[in-house]
Amino acid sequence: MTHSPAPVNIADKLSQFSDLWSQKKIADVNDYEVKLAKLKGEFVWHTHEDTDELFLVISGRLTIRLRDGDVVLGPGELFVVPRGVEHCPVADEETAILLLEPVGTANTGDAGGPRAKAPEPLA
Repeated sequence: MTHSPAPVNIADKLSQFSDLWSQKKIADVNDYEVKLAKLKGEFVWHTHEDTDELFLVISGRLTIRLRDGDVVLGPGELFVVPRGVEHCPVADEETAILLLEPVGTANTGDAGGPRAKAPEPLA
């Protein structure tokens, strides 16, 4: 029996987890992963040498600190951090984001450290 395609409900997926700074994979697009995360506080300064990184804010506000100035995003806004650009995501309030990155992209880029973890698939 063939299953018909079903849409992914982002609000439903967000309701399935509460942990912060933990990416959850919700779909694959070719060699890319579509991931959700909830953020609050400051992450680590890092760089992705081999790939751009797309941030789309679903709720809350996200500041992406760059060495030459900050980018502030509200709901429905996205920003692409170009490959090789050092950045540090910061959320003063709990913020839900969608990320689009190549499979295997480390969340902490070149920084590594205790916050480095692979995305977890959501059913």
